[in-house]
Amino acid sequence: MRTQDAHPVRVAWLVIAGLLAFMLLLAGCGGSDSSSGGEELTELGKGEGSLNLISWAGYVEPEWVKPFEQKTGCKVNNKVAGTSDEMVQLMRSGQYDGVSASGNATARLVDGGDVDPVNVDLVPNYKTIFNDLKDQPYNTFDGTHYGIPHGRGANLLMWNSDDVKPAPTSWDVMLDPEVASQYRGKISAYDDPIYIADAAVYLKAHEPDLGIENPYELNEEQFEAAVDLLKEQRPLVGEYWSDAAKQISAFAGGDSTVGTTWQYQYFALQEEGEPVAASPASQGFLPSEGATGWSDTWMLSSEAKHPNCMYMWMDWIVEPKINAEVAEYFGEAPAQSLSCEETEDPEFCTKYHADNPGFWKRVYYWQTPLADCGNGASDCRDYNDWVQAWTSIKG
Repeated sequence: MRTQDAHPVRVAWLVIAGLLAFMLLLAGCGGSDSSSGGEELTELGKGEGSLNLISWAGYVEPEWVKPFEQKTGCKVNNKVAGTSDEMVQLMRSGQYDGVSASGNATARLVDGGDVDPVNVDLVPNYKTIFNDLKDQPYNTFDGTHYGIPHGRGANLLMWNSDDVKPAPTSWDVMLDPEVASQYRGKISAYDDPIYIADAAVYLKAHEPDLGIENPYELNEEQFEAAVDLLKEQRPLVGEYWSDAAKQISAFAGGDSTVGTTWQYQYFALQEEGEPVAASPASQGFLPSEGATGWSDTWMLSSEAKHPNCMYMWMDWIVEPKINAEVAEYFGEAPAQSLSCEETEDPEFCTKYHADNPGFWKRVYYWQTPLADCGNGASDCRDYNDWVQAWTSIKG
């Protein structure tokens, strides 16, 4: 359903790290006044006639918005956001009913009182969402549900099979200075502070003495090790990509030969006949260390003026046929298990590993870095530290 030059995916709206830091300062990391007191709805009422959303580009499109409006009477107004920081800022304005938040925003929204718990019993389609997307640390806090899973994806290792030989099995081709140096200027790395977690995943496997368990919960020693590794990588990087179309062009034109990518770019390049490869099934589709990735969650604003319409939307967007349409349009695995029977491409769920729980066990979904390490300690580096470090990495 989605073509390469259709609406851009989320990365087309991303900005450079300096703007990320600026937006974070605007948004802040503190709390906000909540008008609802954090109580779940106990029953669904009549739709209020309107719905104001914040979403990633490609999540709220006319193909599925118009039938939703006709069915519910809820007129959808959508604001596309380019970064998780922008989503947090917009939610704190109190002007929106809900947001399609990634894991590097959800904890900030919960801690700030910007979102309310969600009563999943009022979302009938929640029952058939993949079980391994439920009760996760980026959508469930202290045992309370704060949203409905929407879709997910992994950050893959991709390379030009003509130029990169033998086929790599590890992220060392990008992160070990000795190995990566042969591709100086041809390495493509993701342009976001959350990329520090990719270095932490690598160090978790190769420097076990650091004791890294969760790549988003890093104490000072662990954090500095990850930052230092990316500073070593910096002279070798040809581009920090924040636009899927530009990364596709860079690989097609020979400017990049190896990099971290999403399945969307990989399949687009394959369709163009470009000699790209990614980790095969024989190694679990991911490098030996595993990989980072994302899982997005629809969350309800604590100041929602149209909560009934928002509940209707959360149920609608994970209805099997609709969730299949969104997943194919955007280029990600659907959250709804029954969507695999509804995709236009009968092999879509296989290509995107939607129904392969073993694949997702090796994916570290984005989470908001917090000072609370999750193990009783409170000496982890928080998101402000990650933003500042990313600016220093890129120099």
